[in-house]
Amino acid sequence: MSHLNSKNLNLPILQNVLLKAEGGMMYLSSTNLEMAVKCYVRGKVDEAGECTIPAKLLFDYVSLLPNETVNLVQDGGNLHITCGRYKTKINGLPASEFPLIPSVQATRSYQLPANEFREGLSRVLFAVASNEARPELTGVCMTFEQSETTGTLVMAATDSYRLAEASVSLPGGVSVPSRVIVPARTLAELSRILSVFRDSVDSPVSVTLHFSDNQLVMSYGQVELTSRLLEGNYPDYRQIIPKQFQTKARLDQGDFVQAVKAASLFSKNGLFDVTLAFDPKDGQLSVRALDATRGENTANCPAEVQGSANTVTVNYRYLLDGLNATSADEVMFQMIDAANPCVITPKEKSDSLYIVMPIKQ
Repeated sequence: MSHLNSKNLNLPILQNVLLKAEGGMMYLSSTNLEMAVKCYVRGKVDEAGECTIPAKLLFDYVSLLPNETVNLVQDGGNLHITCGRYKTKINGLPASEFPLIPSVQATRSYQLPANEFREGLSRVLFAVASNEARPELTGVCMTFEQSETTGTLVMAATDSYRLAEASVSLPGGVSVPSRVIVPARTLAELSRILSVFRDSVDSPVSVTLHFSDNQLVMSYGQVELTSRLLEGNYPDYRQIIPKQFQTKARLDQGDFVQAVKAASLFSKNGLFDVTLAFDPKDGQLSVRALDATRGENTANCPAEVQGSANTVTVNYRYLLDGLNATSADEVMFQMIDAANPCVITPKEKSDSLYIVMPIKQ
């Protein structure tokens, strides 16, 4: 929780974590005013109490303690910690100064398989815009929809230069279809939480998302995350996804990545351009880059190419982001021509796609 705290000179309390002991539980809360995380651990409570202490200091100190019982004693605004041969006192601030974390009155809830949700997030978060000129693009568009047979969560992110989309099946279905925009920082924190508990024997198999009109609450085992939602309308990205293609190529993901990395060493600084040339006759892809000061490179890799020969120039960084995000051994690269979006999908699955815009010569 310590990394969530902000260094706010006007509100130093935001650098602290709130510890509250009552009813056989120790509750920990942290917030940066945009989102908040709460969690609890079981313990023996002799006397109820609460205090706040610096979050990073607490994390750094506790991570050094042996695997023994930890005793906490509040002394006014300070906290005494003893564990085995270790003893310390941490100065804190009054709990009354800690911001109130509002409760959310949810109007709709959805249950998702935790591992599939975490994997889906890893396939879209990198494509979120970092520039806040268009605030809605700094978040992930999450669409909950119901078909005749199953419920689905479709997540999409774009920065106008590339687009990533991933789908997650919802076994419990979707009772209330909806679309929301969740800040990328919130989903990155959520993904981190799911990753921390991934290898735990008793970690829950599902995560529950609760939504009100402008807030989100994520519940996962002993952890609860609260965040605001982004306002605005997400662009209708579906209209830029090509429906027909002139060239389709089936490639080994590892070979493709290696060829792009080799050519990227000779791409132009600031442009990061590599040219992809598909040859159905020879059954190969050529990845080429040329820089006047460093030289040039051409890397070939085998490809099962259908359709016509084609060439396109793309930003290698965006291309590698999409290729590295897939866990598939083979990918499909589909394109119309050098002026239209290129589509990358896993060969065997239809649960994700990645679009990279070409660099127009």
